[in-house]
Amino acid sequence: MAKILEGIVVSTKMQGTVGVKVETKYRHTMYQKVIKKHKNFLVANSFADLKEGQTVQIIETKPISKNVHFKVLKIMEVKTQAK
Repeated sequence: MAKILEGIVVSTKMQGTVGVKVETKYRHTMYQKVIKKHKNFLVANSFADLKEGQTVQIIETKPISKNVHFKVLKIMEVKTQAK
């Protein structure tokens, strides 16, 4: 079963690839405090109109290159910046 994760696009400077930050929350076993962790993934991008700050859903695939193991599944939210 392939992993499906949700994250925020942080880098679109590469050709055909984007950087996605995935944040997870978990409860510490001893102190019961909620801790946030994040990990950045390099993701193959089939959508041409992705911008930084958009929320996307990514899915795990077979290795596409040395560091790319995920593809963009769909764009979850398109934020418009109001001035």
